[in-house]
Amino acid sequence: MSDGRPDPSAGRPVAGPQPIPPVAGPQPIPPVAGPQQGAWPDGAAAAAHGPQPWHPAPQFADAGYYGAPAAQHPPTGADSHPATPAPTWHPAPAAHGPQPWHPSPPAAGHPQGTWPHAPGAAHGPQPWQPGAPAATPPGYPGAPAAGHPHGTWQATAGHTQGTWQPAAGAGHPGPHPATPAGAGYPEAPAAQHPQDTWQPAAGAGHPGPHPATPAGAGYPEAPAAGDPQDRRAAEAGPGQAPARTGGRRAAGAAAAAAGDGGADAGRDRRAGGEAARGPRAGSPGGRRTAGAGAHPARHHGQWRGLVKAVAFLAATAAGSMLVLRGNDALDRLAAPARPESRATAPAAPADAPDPGRVLQIVAHPDDDLYFMNPDLRYSIAAGHPVTSVYLTSGEADGINAAEGKQGSAKPNKPAYAEARQNGIRAAYAQMATGDRTSAWQRGVVPTKGGGHAEVDVLVAKPQINLVWLQLREAGTVYDPAPDSLHGLWDGKVPRLESVLSSGTPVKQRFSYTKDQVVQTLAGVLEQYKPTTIRAQDPTPGRFPDTKRYTDHQDHFYGARFVQLATAAYAKDVKDRPHFAVQNYVGYFNGSLPSALDPDEAKAKLDILDTYAWLDRQNHCGSDAGCGDLKVAEHPAGNRWTDTVNYARGTSTSWLTSDAEHGLWAFKVLDGQVAVWHRSGLIGRWSGPTLLPGTGMDQGMSTVTLNDGRIAVFGTRTSFGTKPADYRREVVHAAQKAPGSEEFGPWQSLGTPETADENWTSDISAPAVSLDGTGRPAAYVRDGSYGLRGRVQHADGSWGPWESYGGTDLHGTPATATDGAGRRMVFSSTSKTVLGWVQPKPGAPLGPATATGLPDTTLPLTAEGREGGVRLWFRKPGSGNVRTALVTGDGGLKVNNLTDLGGLQGFGSVTASGHVLAGRTAGGQLGSDLGPGRPWERSPLMFVGAPSSTMTGKNMVSLAVVGLDARLYVTSSADAPDAHLAPWQPVGPRNTAP
Repeated sequence: MSDGRPDPSAGRPVAGPQPIPPVAGPQPIPPVAGPQQGAWPDGAAAAAHGPQPWHPAPQFADAGYYGAPAAQHPPTGADSHPATPAPTWHPAPAAHGPQPWHPSPPAAGHPQGTWPHAPGAAHGPQPWQPGAPAATPPGYPGAPAAGHPHGTWQATAGHTQGTWQPAAGAGHPGPHPATPAGAGYPEAPAAQHPQDTWQPAAGAGHPGPHPATPAGAGYPEAPAAGDPQDRRAAEAGPGQAPARTGGRRAAGAAAAAAGDGGADAGRDRRAGGEAARGPRAGSPGGRRTAGAGAHPARHHGQWRGLVKAVAFLAATAAGSMLVLRGNDALDRLAAPARPESRATAPAAPADAPDPGRVLQIVAHPDDDLYFMNPDLRYSIAAGHPVTSVYLTSGEADGINAAEGKQGSAKPNKPAYAEARQNGIRAAYAQMATGDRTSAWQRGVVPTKGGGHAEVDVLVAKPQINLVWLQLREAGTVYDPAPDSLHGLWDGKVPRLESVLSSGTPVKQRFSYTKDQVVQTLAGVLEQYKPTTIRAQDPTPGRFPDTKRYTDHQDHFYGARFVQLATAAYAKDVKDRPHFAVQNYVGYFNGSLPSALDPDEAKAKLDILDTYAWLDRQNHCGSDAGCGDLKVAEHPAGNRWTDTVNYARGTSTSWLTSDAEHGLWAFKVLDGQVAVWHRSGLIGRWSGPTLLPGTGMDQGMSTVTLNDGRIAVFGTRTSFGTKPADYRREVVHAAQKAPGSEEFGPWQSLGTPETADENWTSDISAPAVSLDGTGRPAAYVRDGSYGLRGRVQHADGSWGPWESYGGTDLHGTPATATDGAGRRMVFSSTSKTVLGWVQPKPGAPLGPATATGLPDTTLPLTAEGREGGVRLWFRKPGSGNVRTALVTGDGGLKVNNLTDLGGLQGFGSVTASGHVLAGRTAGGQLGSDLGPGRPWERSPLMFVGAPSSTMTGKNMVSLAVVGLDARLYVTSSADAPDAHLAPWQPVGPRNTAP
């Protein structure tokens, strides 16, 4: 969170086509990573199958052990970690292939390379194998057996301290060479749930099971109804608080988070709501039903009906090919499905989704719990490898007590930093295992910046890592503090010192220059090779009245260091997977409507209760304390546990189609815009292809110009040579010709902000639409919370940034064009939605108008339908999806606000034809395919927002980018009884560019 000071914002208002079964082809064989100096390559899948990871000698077992009862292991105080030397490495006897290496006994020196491991292993830590059911706590995804850390040390030539190598299963890029193609993938579900086809194979990170593992073993399952962690609240009698360990958990919260991959019968949306949903775009009279049109009363109508039936079957075959993976589509064309085949289950996909690897970088211990949860909890529950990196120690004033209860306590910054670390370890252990006391291994690694970092590995779930960089924090939210990340960024100090916690195994103090902080973070990225990077908001803005930052200065300057580090990593490291970035709103969440339903909010608060150490029991065996008592009085913060918001990446218009029914997708990977393209209705997919130009921010929007070319709009961040040169601007690029995979260079539209110092370059992503004249316009929310825009002239030039008024605007605007060609723009405020409309095509926007809509969560989706523009958004404190039709005749008018239900969740909702889709509780994608039908849940977890588009007149395509930074697509006929085809990935597994 911060340094324990009050939050500055406190008190502010706040039956369709069926897929052709894909033919399982050969699966990619991952390269065997050999030892590389300065890198942490993936480990092998199992002993006797390729090179094995390195293991430290068992005599280091207690060097960094954390979390066991004090009687078994000493407290983790400063005296508990005597200096330990760097190990030397020697081979063990070969047996069944290369064997692990073990360090020699220690000599005096720094404990570099003495990576702790769990006790009980005969030969040091063993490589983690996913899907070991015997060690899985009830209600949690398949965990490895206790005592198997996430990886082991690997020596490099000339370096005795070694480097860290993740263990097998942590994001392994492909199936084991000995695994038959397609082996281990579960069969498809029944026909009534064709959407729920994806089931990740065994292991949290390994996409295919071990040859000896039964198909599907180890896949994270939903918590059983008898989960003891979720049963506590249900068993508590009236007026009786449920028993707990370190916090409150709502009954059923874990089950909701894990998801069941099927329809949720208890959450049917309203029946008979066809008018509220509205006919699909392009059909003013209503939806077109597949196969309609044959007249049974005519004698020769039977022949026409037969012809139409044959055409329908052909369309079914073509639609099925829309989602066949990669360039295998044309090579696997099969016979059209027979009509009766719609009652059978679709075939299992030939390629299961890679779970990806998540790495979070935050400024302080607890920023992840307040501002990135529940995404963090969802990722852990699903078995994803998760690493959290903490830039500062969060030492604050050094007093571990709530304000007003400090008494005569003397400041002890190392001890308070240790208490916060203990609280984080307990919170992560609770999220991963249900037991806050679950043991950790604590070790030291050298950084690329010349210092040292502590790295903690959760023994029971070694895919969970914590990295502590332990730099000095600012100690103030917005006041000048030269010795801080802000001061270092601005050049107020040449170096920033470390503040080591009292229990850390890091014993040598260090300091970093600005470049060394960037090098350190880039080195962490290089070692973990994440596919999803989570960070805080680098441009949070200021309050318009006080001009104070709306977020902690450590938060957003830390996020700017992350921007520089990801750019350096993308540029300098070639042997890496693609990665996507997700940024999160910080303190200002407290001024916005709640995005989480009560169960999710309680589950989030439960984790904060654990971090805050409410029961004061010394479960960690540390004299420093087992949590952060500064937040114990108000663990929810300023309503931060009620909500979560993405600062960027909320656009739902990044998928689009062309006149030839081809599909185009545009998302940011590696800081560049990635393009995926399918030519025609059943053409081959290409991509991801990275367009030239770096510094691109998440959140791309597309629009089709009058000449048929696709134009892409977004924002770009540049740094310049001086700190004041930091700049975020709107840019766009267009195809060189309709259907061309070549795009012109990025053109800048500039920014309405004149200097970073004014509003921290706080502009939204652009919302773009064409009016009836064919002229595009781009709109952003500016740093003073008003609407600004630029409109293209008939000669192709762009007008200046115009101010359209509005106050208290938040998030990204949404825009669409009604049936009369008039452009409408909408933006959320903290209490309602404001709107603007053109009096006629080509005219300037009219004034800001109150829509009368109730408060909404931030993201809005707009689409021209039914002669007007239909809006979709979520109900605060619920997650339910709502919709309303807005018309422009005689000014903006809102019609028929309707609740469509849902599976809770938060974030953007995409809508095309009859399909609605958005994030559910648990983090998976949920979809609604028509009135009176229940919402369905897909196992796919994804980054940012989903996107959908009409492909021709009778087909809807839907896409997400998974946590593995890979594109996944599906489609459905635009018909009342249609289902989504099985999800399919596009292109090869995400290993390296």
